[in-house]
Amino acid sequence: GHATLADHMREPGFFGAVVGRYANRIGGATFTLDGHEHRLAANEGANQLHGGPEGFDRRRWSVVDHGPLHLRLGLHSPDGDQGYPGAVDAEVEYRVDPGHAALTLRFGARTTATCPVNLTSHPYFNLDGRTAPVLGHGLQVAADHMLPVRPDMIPTGELAAVDGTPFDLRQARRLGEGLGRGEQQRIGSGYDHCFVLDEVAARGERAAAELISTGGRLAMRLFTDYPGLQVCSGNFVQNSRGRDGQPFARHAGIALEPQFFPDAPNHPVWRDQGCVLRPGQA
Repeated sequence: GHATLADHMREPGFFGAVVGRYANRIGGATFTLDGHEHRLAANEGANQLHGGPEGFDRRRWSVVDHGPLHLRLGLHSPDGDQGYPGAVDAEVEYRVDPGHAALTLRFGARTTATCPVNLTSHPYFNLDGRTAPVLGHGLQVAADHMLPVRPDMIPTGELAAVDGTPFDLRQARRLGEGLGRGEQQRIGSGYDHCFVLDEVAARGERAAAELISTGGRLAMRLFTDYPGLQVCSGNFVQNSRGRDGQPFARHAGIALEPQFFPDAPNHPVWRDQGCVLRPGQA
């Protein structure tokens, strides 16, 4: 995080941000729905990342409601915002449960026109409490498959088995063991890939991921009802500075981002997972 709002507005790495309208990447910054092609604002080469150059991470959200243990924020996104059809009203609620040491985030949105919506949070975690790399952290992800990407980081459309690869995190594994191994890690400069959560984890009935500190003294579990989990091993956090103004080491944090699959609006099977929001739905 950062000490000031101004620093967050300049942050290139989406530290702790709510990203949208569509988290992750949309290939060619374009998609077709109901026979209509929509061209989006590109901000990563020819593609769009995390909703565009003026995505939800760059907006000042309004406080809708708050109390000792919760905060609800709202944001209005007008028709045509970053190229998306329809006006969208989005909400996110943060709720703390001290008795279970739990933080719950709930997202909601309504639209005036059919539009893909994929809201998520983009926190980075370092359970050692330092700015040093998290390579000693253990990570477990409930996924038998992952989405390989092209050189421009857009998914190929394949579901690749993790067995025998650096992406096999079905049992807790030190991040440093798999980091940088293989062509996919070369393309992503480390882990920056979407894991296909198993059905039980995608229903929130088991942890989608567990992260364990280097010494094993602290752990966190993540639950979600999204079908995918983007894992990003802080490959570029060295370009940012923290609350104390000091630069981070490379891989000083790991981002765990539950979401619909990247580029799903351009893949009919993935689109049917529920990323398309229609008027009257919430």
